[in-house]
Amino acid sequence: MAKQTTVRLPEELAEDAEAVARVKGTSVNQLIVDSLAAEIERVRRDKDFTARAKHLLERDKELLERLAR
Repeated sequence: MAKQTTVRLPEELAEDAEAVARVKGTSVNQLIVDSLAAEIERVRRDKDFTARAKHLLERDKELLERLAR
């Protein structure tokens, strides 16, 4: 099941995306899905990113535990 969302693109980027998708023989939607999936995979492999994410999650957990008291 897919979740629908709206993405606002600057006009020039939207035009470039349409051109790239057309040449690739795919939709702009699929181009965006593929690009986003590639970026998420890239940051998952980024040790600095994952360290920052873990730090933020731990801090959020501590704050939530403190608020729950």
